[in-house]
Amino acid sequence: MHILTKFVDLVRFNLEKFNMPSMSWTDAIEILVIAFLIYKLLQWFKDSRAVTLLKGIIVIILFVIFAEVFEMNAILWIVNKLFTIAATVIVVVFQPELRRALEQIGKKNYLSEIFDPQDAEGRFSDHTLEAIVRACNEMAKVRTGALIVIEQTSSLTDIEKTGILIDGNVSSQLLINIFEHNTPLHDGAVVIRGNRITYATCYLPLSSDMSLSKELGTRHRAGLGMSESGDSLTIIVSEETGRISLAYEGRLHRNVDQATFRQMLEMLQNKPGTEKKRFSFKPGQKDKAEKPPKADRRKNKA
Repeated sequence: MHILTKFVDLVRFNLEKFNMPSMSWTDAIEILVIAFLIYKLLQWFKDSRAVTLLKGIIVIILFVIFAEVFEMNAILWIVNKLFTIAATVIVVVFQPELRRALEQIGKKNYLSEIFDPQDAEGRFSDHTLEAIVRACNEMAKVRTGALIVIEQTSSLTDIEKTGILIDGNVSSQLLINIFEHNTPLHDGAVVIRGNRITYATCYLPLSSDMSLSKELGTRHRAGLGMSESGDSLTIIVSEETGRISLAYEGRLHRNVDQATFRQMLEMLQNKPGTEKKRFSFKPGQKDKAEKPPKADRRKNKA
């Protein structure tokens, strides 16, 4: 608070120097809050399909300004009448995005991000990270389908209620055994919290995104749907192609390489002392088409 008071005093001195209105420390906080809300709003537009609709709204605003300048009274009268129902129209048009944003606000634990009582291992240990990577690679080689959800700050209790309790240490052998064909637990998703596999055979919400490729099955849609309702990471191993995909923050990244896969897990691990940064996938990895292995292509030509 002392630093903030000194900052406000400095700003007030400069404002008085130029004969501008003085500013209190509450005004400074208010400016910061408004700037943060505007930043989050722009980020929400950027991360959703609402950015296209925003461009359309900007075009309409420019057209209204054009009509105002040239005094097109008939158009201005129509626009004035439409403004009365604009709020309802915006809610209807942006309903999926608004619902997703409100769900994320309600589920996110902001205090845990500030006061995060993590140990030296982070959210999970290096052993857990290696076990997940090894299990996914082994299952990809033999084309065993898998769906793994790694919890962060958003609670997955509702998802766990649909599954069967496991409560075991994360190991590659256990993960491979769970998703083995014709076993009682292979259908559904596995939830990992910290260094424990908590539940298996969990049902995930399916994504309603109509822009998804028709070649994607239920497993990929479930993984994407899970990422749309929280901050968890969902790992999808394709049974058809043996490729590994990641669903995170409402986006599906298909056919990721091993370096990207490991970097994503390290970012989620969030080890104390490591640089915290927002992970970004390499250009071209989003919704990258999955190609069958070379051996399969030669077989198809034969």
